[in-house]
Amino acid sequence: MTVGRLALIWTAGSVLLLVLSIAGVAFGSTPIATGDVIGVLWSAIGLGDQTSGPVARIVIDLRLPRIGLAIAVGSGLAVVGALLQTTTRNDLADPFLFGLSSGAAAGAVSVITVFGDRLGVWTLPIAAFAGALLSAFTVLALMMRQEGRGPERLVIAGLAVSFLFGALTTWMVFAGDQRAAYSVLFWTAGGLGLAGWGNLPLALFGTALALATGLCLRDRLDALLGGEETATSLGVDVGRLRLLVFGLAALSTAALVALSGVIGFVGLMVPHIARALVGVRHGPLVLTSALFGAMLLVASDLLSRVILAPQELPVGIITSAAGALFVLAIVLRR
Repeated sequence: MTVGRLALIWTAGSVLLLVLSIAGVAFGSTPIATGDVIGVLWSAIGLGDQTSGPVARIVIDLRLPRIGLAIAVGSGLAVVGALLQTTTRNDLADPFLFGLSSGAAAGAVSVITVFGDRLGVWTLPIAAFAGALLSAFTVLALMMRQEGRGPERLVIAGLAVSFLFGALTTWMVFAGDQRAAYSVLFWTAGGLGLAGWGNLPLALFGTALALATGLCLRDRLDALLGGEETATSLGVDVGRLRLLVFGLAALSTAALVALSGVIGFVGLMVPHIARALVGVRHGPLVLTSALFGAMLLVASDLLSRVILAPQELPVGIITSAAGALFVLAIVLRR
């Protein structure tokens, strides 16, 4: 991978992300002219006349935070997927293979159907974050009780915890307030409706943590590409590296899904696309995955808001449909 080609890919991706972001602000249940969107944005950064009114409020208070959340969640999930695929040596690994989504869903559903918003607007994100962390710690505890810490044990432990929290979620849906079924369905299918300037830093923390993990550990992850024996001969403690990456990835994913709900397949698809474009070295791979993950989720959110406008679809439906086609393509090719 030459520097020139890498720069071209990143430049083209950044331009496309900017175009998708502007379209995401302009289109929706209330369409806004692109010129008005640009005018509001120029005004917001102090380069134009001050504007106010309903259009400015929709752009600044509603759609810009939503675009920011889509970029943060898409980037973070894509990077986490790349890290997990390397450490588990499993091409189909993604952030939700290890029970993280089920734990977050259980925490959120407990608020929706049982406990209610006792802590105000932060109740749902805090409960989802706690549920995701609980599932992650459970998987780590199961892993550390095993003498061997191979990737297959991590996958099995994650699936077991995922089914356990999935059963708990279903029980709470039936045992709790039946009128909240629509809210439960929308949250577990993924959405960006909780986006706001107040909670956006939590998502940015998750994304920054995933990026820092991938970039700081890139040399050890590159060594692992040659196999566990090769990595060990280069001085890498594979078991410790695997637990470290999973723990940090779990914390990152928990921060993301606490606001977005269960958005699947982003962490599975994007790393494969990034590897095809920039190769397997984790420096370029992590940054490219972040860029393409942001593009995918911004585009999916835009489609989810316009395909049945004025009704809004859960964005997880769009990513799941694309992910299913992507997995079928992988299976048929191999």
